[in-house]
Parts: sequence; structure tokens; C-alpha cells
Amino acid sequence: MMLPVEIALTQYGTREIAGSSNNPSVLGYFEYIGQSWVKNDEMAWCAAFLNWCLKRAGRQHTGSLLARSFLNYGTNTNTPKFGDLAVFWREAPTGKFGHAGFYINETKDHVWVLGGNQTDQVSIEAYPKKNLLGYRTF
Repeated sequence: MMLPVEIALTQYGTREIAGSSNNPSVLGYFEYIGQSWVKNDEMAWCAAFLNWCLKRAGRQHTGSLLARSFLNYGTNTNTPKFGDLAVFWREAPTGKFGHAGFYINETKDHVWVLGGNQTDQVSIEAYPKKNLLGYRTF
């Protein structure tokens, strides 16, 4: 059985289609986790992607479309390893919006994560550590 992060890597480069068309792969992430009501690939999909990866790997998943739902997933850790989850706030530290992805590495000021809906695609991007809400291991 593949690890969730390995499954995520198989989707690297999958991206939204601009305009009125939709990428069936992105819509498939929503459908596979029970959110088939979503019909637009421009809806925030980082949480759908993580849930898709976890479920495909035979792991529990949150099923939620909120990135912050992963703050209650697995176990909190201060020493993340490759493939753990990183959860960030977006707009406000105490708001409902966020972003989540698989931990790849970090520098002094940034955390590199593999995730969906990063520049509208599955990619590896750096996020500011100042926006980090927590790391989760499983």
C-alpha cells in the first residue's frame, strides 16, 4: 500500500482548467470523498485533495472541505517528518480559512508542502512559517 504522500506525488501537475471548463480529476477528488455536489474545479480544493490521498491510501480522513479540519487529524507534532501534514491559516489566524498539505521540508522562514490547489494545481510550494497552525502526524 502506498503512503498518502506517495499517492499525492502521482497527481503532481494536475491543475484547474481556467474558465467554464473543469478538470475531471479535480472534480474526482471531491466525488471520491463524498462531496459530489461540487461541480466547479475553481472551488478551494486543498482539503479535498488531502482527503482523497488519505482515503486512497486506506487511511482515515476528515471528509471535510475545510483545511483546518486537519488540526484534529492524527497527533500533533513539533518534529514533522516527510509526508506529515502541515496546516496554515489564511486571511486570519483565528478565522475559518486555511490551507493544508503534506510536509516536505522547511527553512528558517518557510515550510515546503506538497498539496492541491497551490497555484491552482498539485505542486510543492513554500508557505510562511508565521502562518503555520500546526503539524500533524499519523
